[in-house]
Amino acid sequence: MSTSWTSFGGDLHLDLTERRAAGAGLRAALEDALREAVQDGRLAPGTRLPSSRALGEDLGIARNTVVEAYGQLTAEGWLSSRQGSGTTVARRAVPEPVQGRRPAARTAPRRQAARYDLMSGRPDVSLFPRTAWLTAARRALATAPHEALDYGSPLGRIELRQALTHYLARVRGVRTDPDHLLVCTGVTQGLGLLCAALRERGARTLGVEEYGLPPQHAVARAAGLTTTPVPLDADGAVVDRLGMAGAVLLTPAHQFPTGAALSADRRAEAVRWAREHDRYVVEDDYDGEFRYDRQPLGAMQALDPERVVYAGTAAKSLAPGLRLAWLALPDALVEPVARLKVLADTMSPVLDQLTLAELITSGTYDRHVRRCRLHYRRRRDHLVAALAERAPHVRVTGIAAGLHAVLQLPPGSTPETELLARARRAGLSLNGLGWHRAAPSPADTAAPALVIGYGTPPEHAFPAAVQALCELLRGA
Repeated sequence: MSTSWTSFGGDLHLDLTERRAAGAGLRAALEDALREAVQDGRLAPGTRLPSSRALGEDLGIARNTVVEAYGQLTAEGWLSSRQGSGTTVARRAVPEPVQGRRPAARTAPRRQAARYDLMSGRPDVSLFPRTAWLTAARRALATAPHEALDYGSPLGRIELRQALTHYLARVRGVRTDPDHLLVCTGVTQGLGLLCAALRERGARTLGVEEYGLPPQHAVARAAGLTTTPVPLDADGAVVDRLGMAGAVLLTPAHQFPTGAALSADRRAEAVRWAREHDRYVVEDDYDGEFRYDRQPLGAMQALDPERVVYAGTAAKSLAPGLRLAWLALPDALVEPVARLKVLADTMSPVLDQLTLAELITSGTYDRHVRRCRLHYRRRRDHLVAALAERAPHVRVTGIAAGLHAVLQLPPGSTPETELLARARRAGLSLNGLGWHRAAPSPADTAAPALVIGYGTPPEHAFPAAVQALCELLRGA
């Protein structure tokens, strides 16, 4: 089904056969063919098109089909139609390039992708248990009640909240129940909801560890809170400096990114501060299941569930793309946080919640976490051994846990900014410790340090990534 016409002084061929074979209707096929002819310049602006009757006869289709196609393209701005003057290609159907300016794609520099990704905070997503997840999803969907697929509680599906209640008590020592658990779309959302709720209750500032995750600080500020840095040392956050902050965000099990564990005395002191001043501690337990040298420390939340908000996630154990996290909330915060969750997105996706609940209750999740723990421990051991052999002047700090390590260079080494520039040239993607600082320092005299994530590189590339890192540090 094709035609040609010469009303504009040249031939134009329209072939609808291929588009019809692909399943397009007659009208859609004609519209696509005309759009393409305008876009590629075969139909120049101002060109007069055949009448609907003539084109219909040439193509062997109904005149009304052509009329409707012309009408649609006129509405979209491709064609122009005036009574008595026929239909023409619109003058502005194809924007003309600005004189003297090359297409942006030719002039904009292209950022070369890093050969090795050593950014912190991300797992090896190739470990995601696809087969087990599919099995759990089928079982969960087959047994879910019909009402599970309807609008439900902003707290999340009861099946997952029940499963998490038992799992968190057994593995992390968390004291909670399904009525005090809220499933959220990642810890980022959970923190945003929590900060907004605290703002409603009169909080104006959030204490944050002086090194942390800048996007979390941005979330707190977006919710209307001012962030105030809390100093760190070898025992974690110096909690006697909390003052009158409205709340404090801590990473007690494994400080991110410095790697310290908050001492028992400071845990107790932070809880005492919260009780005495009617404040809250937010415990971000982002990688609490991954401790390699001993049993993981229990959650700080167990010291006082009414003063400590526990935040957990499946981002490290499964995958960030699932967007599954949870908050164990004090009684006073359940209603305001749930209300804000409704305003944010009503509720988190149901099928993934049901699937995770099935993984947990079947024991599959425990087995997967143990497998991941062994995998990441081997990677950390490989990194530490390689540095000891090839860059012995570099010190690995922090406890043996999580998916990252901090590499401290001696004073007088290559400045951090220059080291990062060299890393980019070597095809390494990584961050310096300075990026994690909660507030800029007017005169940073600290020795350079790098935050190395060893979870992201695929298994076949990990040894080469470590070798490239050691080469970078050898001359630093």
